[in-house]
Amino acid sequence: MGLLSLGTPLHWNEAKDYADHVRKHGIEQFLHIYNYQKDRQTQCLLWGDEIEYIVVKFNDEEKTTKLSLRAFDILEKLEKPEHDWLAGIEKEPPAALWRPEYGRYMIEGTPGLPYGATFRDLVGVEENMKLRRKMAHAAMDPDEHAVSLVNYPRLGCPNQLYPDHEPNGPACQSMFVPDQIINPHARFPTLTANIRRRRGSKVQINMPIFHDVNTPKPFIDPTIPWDRDLFKHDKEAKEGAALPDHIYMDAMAFGMGCCCLQITFQACNIDEGRRLYDQLAPVAPLMMALSANSPIYRGYLADVDARWNVISASVDDRTPEERGLKPLNDSKYVINKSRYDSIDSYLSNDPTYKSKYDDIDLVYDKDIYQKLRDSGVDDKLAKHVAHLFIRDPLVIFKELLNVDDSQSSDHFENLQSTNWQTMRFKPPPPNSSIGWRVEFRSMEVQISDFENAAYSVFIVLLTRVILSFGLNFYIPISKVDANMQTAHKRDAVLNEKFYFRKNVFTSRTSTGNAQPNPESVEDEDAYELMTLNEIVNGKENGFPGFVPLIHSYLNSTNIDIETRCKLSSYLSLISKRASGELMTGAAYLRQFVQTHPAYKKDSVVSDEITYDLVKRADQIAKGEYHPKELLGNFTA
Repeated sequence: MGLLSLGTPLHWNEAKDYADHVRKHGIEQFLHIYNYQKDRQTQCLLWGDEIEYIVVKFNDEEKTTKLSLRAFDILEKLEKPEHDWLAGIEKEPPAALWRPEYGRYMIEGTPGLPYGATFRDLVGVEENMKLRRKMAHAAMDPDEHAVSLVNYPRLGCPNQLYPDHEPNGPACQSMFVPDQIINPHARFPTLTANIRRRRGSKVQINMPIFHDVNTPKPFIDPTIPWDRDLFKHDKEAKEGAALPDHIYMDAMAFGMGCCCLQITFQACNIDEGRRLYDQLAPVAPLMMALSANSPIYRGYLADVDARWNVISASVDDRTPEERGLKPLNDSKYVINKSRYDSIDSYLSNDPTYKSKYDDIDLVYDKDIYQKLRDSGVDDKLAKHVAHLFIRDPLVIFKELLNVDDSQSSDHFENLQSTNWQTMRFKPPPPNSSIGWRVEFRSMEVQISDFENAAYSVFIVLLTRVILSFGLNFYIPISKVDANMQTAHKRDAVLNEKFYFRKNVFTSRTSTGNAQPNPESVEDEDAYELMTLNEIVNGKENGFPGFVPLIHSYLNSTNIDIETRCKLSSYLSLISKRASGELMTGAAYLRQFVQTHPAYKKDSVVSDEITYDLVKRADQIAKGEYHPKELLGNFTA
């Protein structure tokens, strides 16, 4: 999470009147950045990871866990080395940087300085991640632990917070979680409340329940306070917001309170950034399935393994008209996705791109598009930005309404940073040495630092292969969307197939005005349904596989044996997860619950089970327990 603005946030009733002002000046700010930075070149790859942790308080005598709402006390200690370095008190930069997140029980850690392109940088990732965890624990009370689970299994159940609070806050108006769970910075309660106000109802999150042998059919959640009448929207659950056979959640915290693993790359120039954006977009759903680690919500086993749809629904501010439930009257567009979803269009002008890949209707602001085109922005980038700007700014600070558009990007970032898609294309900040960046956002955080390092290094190496071998992963956007939904499914790694391109070695030269053979064009652009094992490890007489391609790339480099062995251990973990030889985190957590002595085969994840599960995750992260079905013989 970036730096947070200070000021007076506007209530939605006032903020909506300034939406066009923010959009107008946001475009001016983007154009200023684009015109000054479009020809910028950087010499080499820089990249970094972001890991989010939940802070859990253990009571080993009572065998209970609670979410600790002390993240800001902890962050004050963690951020001190950075402040001392910036103030010139310390000469060396800190080993890690720390930031708050949406939840008051969450902290985010990144490396102190970006990693470079060398193999030495790659083998140092895990060491830095382990150091971050040690730093986090050193800043905590002895009974607190930084746990890298995607979500706390019983978030939204009674008596799960320290200190405890009743769920009656005015910002989220949730039946299950209090406002005290939200980051206290004015941005976050305002964001939470304004999503509800703009939408005209509370957010509606429903994850399918996992039906075990003793789970009622239909499952009607007995823990929902059906007749609560504290706030205006409390009756929504009873009126149909809570679906049968689903786990119902009603607040942004259930989504934005999830933890993830994100990787940001600085490209050499704008064109390379746009190419990486496009080529990694079809990879995003595959990596979500491979990293799946969240099968439990609000104390129940779900019939999904991944978090994405939970977050998507948790910030869905679309009105009924925008969702297509009513005819357009007050709203301008029917918008087919939440603002947290998969991308809607490709971005690169690379010769391998063909218009048929963008096969879903792109909703974009035509006036903004024309303004960008008239200002020299090419068609695809103009549509990309104009698509982001169909959204309204949700948090506007009164003091930042009027800023110097040549010196600030606040209005542009207001909309850019609240379009949470699987890929994010990030222009350089004004007056900064930072270049054009691409953020890979779909992966779930892993239990151990070894796993998080493996997934991070794998994606970095895949980008090197894409650029070095000129690979082409383009498939129609509609198939990428289909893969996103497939990736959520329980045991998708083992049981599902994903659309992927058959021939990734297509020519990068344009055909110009020549008329190519229709049959060869069809073959060149063909895609098919493949298992993740086939995509990652390759198939006989077919797709070569990500891991073999990376090994081929490494064979062409000058790399020492020790480094190669370390990188091979990371690749082997990914390979074995894809083949099913090793479990995903989601499969491991589900098995842990289902084999627990206290589990009653009714889909309920009790306090007792949660204590043992979170304790086990903490032990795995610290190397005190090594489940071979999850980690194999690798050292975590």
